[in-house]
Amino acid sequence: MMRKLMVLAGLVTSLALPITQASAADVENEIALQMYTLRNVGTPAEQFAMAHKAGFRHVELVGTHGLGAAQMKSLLQDNQLTVTSAHVQLSALEQDYQPTVAFNKAIGNHTLIVPWIEPQDRPDSQQGWIDYAQKLDKLGAKLRKDGIQLGYHNHNFEMKKYGGITALEIILNHTKRDNLKLEMDAAWVSRGGQDPARLLKAYPGRIYALHAKDNAGIGVRDDEMNFAPLGDGLLDWKTILPAAKASGVKWFIVEHDLPKDPWQIITTSHQNLRAALEKLPQ
Repeated sequence: MMRKLMVLAGLVTSLALPITQASAADVENEIALQMYTLRNVGTPAEQFAMAHKAGFRHVELVGTHGLGAAQMKSLLQDNQLTVTSAHVQLSALEQDYQPTVAFNKAIGNHTLIVPWIEPQDRPDSQQGWIDYAQKLDKLGAKLRKDGIQLGYHNHNFEMKKYGGITALEIILNHTKRDNLKLEMDAAWVSRGGQDPARLLKAYPGRIYALHAKDNAGIGVRDDEMNFAPLGDGLLDWKTILPAAKASGVKWFIVEHDLPKDPWQIITTSHQNLRAALEKLPQ
């Protein structure tokens, strides 16, 4: 009888324990830096050194940074960095497919993100977006055969609705989940009048990464495109981050489009993001 009581007491105690939270080491392997943030910081060597100094272990590239694969690999190794993904224009993938794939494989990167559509190239109808989605789907299938995952990064213009549905959702609805993932920029989603948490919940397993930056109010950081470090702005991260984890987001990537002080932006963003992720239950 005494033994049974002891077992029951142990069970009650274990049930009463708080839900475990992520360690700092675990969280660091979910955080990366989009190197576009540091594009105005000296040479590529200085940029990657700053990323390392700020405590990042992982980075997202912008094309090749004007480097050969051997040079890039050396810079990454020197700064103890690995690549999560790279932003590559659709035109580069269409016109320079083999060199683009070869470069990224050589540096250990297996995810390519289409980051932007020039204004003159943007679809302006529901069928236009369906056609664009089908182009991405076909490219994504081709890349998969070469061991590369294709992704798409949004801005605010994909939040426009066509036939009652956003362009971004048209893209996701007309591509296969294995052929195209989404790198969601939560700040741009919000600027387009949509709710990042809603999209995260609507597309589980489709959203590979979250660009973790915040929106500042009008009159605040006007000279920085009104962007702010995560947690220093207007977005509801207490809702967005748990929704991202539940949706299967793998990477939380710090980015700022126009930082006045890149060091201050990336260190504050890194600190705020790490603290927020550490609070989430595992």
